[in-house]
Amino acid sequence: MASTWTSNNAIEKIADGEKTDTWGQITNRNFDIVDQAINGVVTISLGNASTYDLDTDNGTTTFSGTVGDAISDGVNKVLVFTSTGDLACDVNIEPNNVEKIYFINNTSTKELTISQGSGSGETVTLSAGAKAIVYCNGAGTNADVVEIAKDFDLISDITTIGTSQAEKAVTADVNGDVYIAEEFKAKSYNETYNTLSSYSGSVTMNSEDGNVFAITLSENITTFNFSNSPASGTAYAFSLKVTQDASASGYTIAWPAAVDWPNGTAPTLTSTASAVDQFVFYTHDNGTTWYGFVAGQALG
Repeated sequence: MASTWTSNNAIEKIADGEKTDTWGQITNRNFDIVDQAINGVVTISLGNASTYDLDTDNGTTTFSGTVGDAISDGVNKVLVFTSTGDLACDVNIEPNNVEKIYFINNTSTKELTISQGSGSGETVTLSAGAKAIVYCNGAGTNADVVEIAKDFDLISDITTIGTSQAEKAVTADVNGDVYIAEEFKAKSYNETYNTLSSYSGSVTMNSEDGNVFAITLSENITTFNFSNSPASGTAYAFSLKVTQDASASGYTIAWPAAVDWPNGTAPTLTSTASAVDQFVFYTHDNGTTWYGFVAGQALG
């Protein structure tokens, strides 16, 4: 009885009593096929072609080729496409009766259309630089290629929910900034508590570090920098807890000139030992003006 092959990866199934002298070679090749089908990564150069046939048949007699040692590129799990031109390219997965799942990274400068079969089946289009997970249903002439996920690299910018960029409800960028298009509702949330320190009378509050800050005074602050405020049109606010030292030294703070206090008068810090004063600041014009408020004093 002659060998048969599995439907999707063409792994040779040796019949009873067959391949006596070549059983080891065939088995090792089968292992290679399994290895590439699970974790294989292949880089495919499309040149500047407008069509490309992605062969998955491994050269076995069950498909279109002849038996050989080469394992087809289409066996690999991850396909990385490159190009030397930007002419759009149709990538057709052959044959049309195999079922496949691919992770595709289109690093080329081409728009790719991924198809299987020559009929009216569903296709997937990947712009230059796009990434996707797709599956092929192997349904013959009208086989479908279906997108499971797209642009899923979280190291780069991500977008979720919506059929076009303008419709995205949540977006995030490589800086870790997350944008929500509509109202945000949470059962609970926490904020980072940032402790500031002064050096030679200078201290800096970096708005990228959070929204809640505290400082225990050990000297007079002659320079207080409010840095990295967001662009004009985006509001940012932070609270600041100021604690006097335990020796009641009565240290003071020279606030930034951009701070606008009620009635134009900066508050006087509580000078008693370990006294706590709490302040709130906000800006909406990139720090040109910071509105300052006293939330409470002598709280220690």
